[in-house]
Amino acid sequence: MATAVSAAVSLPSSKPTSSLPSKTSVLFLEKLSFNKVPFYLRNVSTGWRLVSIRAQITTEAPVKVEKISRKQEEGIVVNKFRPKEPYVGRCLLNTKITGDDAPGETWHMVFSTEGEIPYREGQSIGIIADGVDANGKPHKLRLYSIASSALGDFGDSKTVSLCVKRVVYTNDKGEVVKGVCSNFLCDLKPGAEVKITGPVGKEMLMPKDPNATIVMLGTGTGIAPFRGFLWRMFFEKHEDYKFNGLAWLFLGVPTKSSLLYKEEFEKMKEKCPEKFRLDFAVSREETNEKGEKMYIQTRMAQYAEELWDLFKKDNTFVYICGLKGMEKGIDDIMTSLAAKDGIEWAEYKKQMKKGEQWNVEVY
Repeated sequence: MATAVSAAVSLPSSKPTSSLPSKTSVLFLEKLSFNKVPFYLRNVSTGWRLVSIRAQITTEAPVKVEKISRKQEEGIVVNKFRPKEPYVGRCLLNTKITGDDAPGETWHMVFSTEGEIPYREGQSIGIIADGVDANGKPHKLRLYSIASSALGDFGDSKTVSLCVKRVVYTNDKGEVVKGVCSNFLCDLKPGAEVKITGPVGKEMLMPKDPNATIVMLGTGTGIAPFRGFLWRMFFEKHEDYKFNGLAWLFLGVPTKSSLLYKEEFEKMKEKCPEKFRLDFAVSREETNEKGEKMYIQTRMAQYAEELWDLFKKDNTFVYICGLKGMEKGIDDIMTSLAAKDGIEWAEYKKQMKKGEQWNVEVY
């Protein structure tokens, strides 16, 4: 509760005086509480005379301060299409982007939207697979991070792209199980209809500041939102946005044949080497100097001091997307670095998240 204090001063004296004597001492006698607002009663002695100060307290309701987001949230659209009334688009392109010897298949697909799904970089869409489940009900939607910029792969704001790994595994009974939605998507042929919901999500939106440092940490298909970021930064021209900061991408995959969008990223680095840094971590084919497998946190450790210096800056934004297990490795690195500066990493990360500088979307 805000408190305003106004003071009325009386100077009892036989002779009128226009000002207080030069020797004035203020004695804080006691602290009281008034409506949970502390204030002090004060006596002011001026030589042999006593000056009393009467404080009048008024209270008013606190002004609610609206938080101003540091992300590109203006005009953001959420849940325009829902499961009961999804948007029906068409598959325009579906191509495998991993090598034949890669452990698993990942596909890049483009759907038509005719501009009806006004998404932003970092958002997600829901997909409802055709058919029904074991109970005869429509399949539940599955969320996927969007892998294109807001303009889309064709640059006309009329498409949306996904990066999807085909899920196939063997259960405890020795049966081969196929993920319903991922296999539906990976098997789509151009021209096939697709039921789409959304867009959803604000966690992974890009920062407003075109001079920001953006550190992107992704594993596998977690690369999806970062592809959208990087297309906006380096492949497109916008009247209201020109990236002049530093983008640093770490991508972790099991094999080199699993590296996603490698050629695109290398073209960006060639085009803007002063603005884009690119580091891959190939766990099954690379090791560090200690012989340890090269996971994303292992690669980050090679730049640990430099990254910590960036993380301490007010205009650095960190984005993490991919397998949940990567978080612990990143925390382990940052905990030891922060400790050198007498900082508790868990608390520091909490403050970064509060300031929208630490953004996580893992599964």
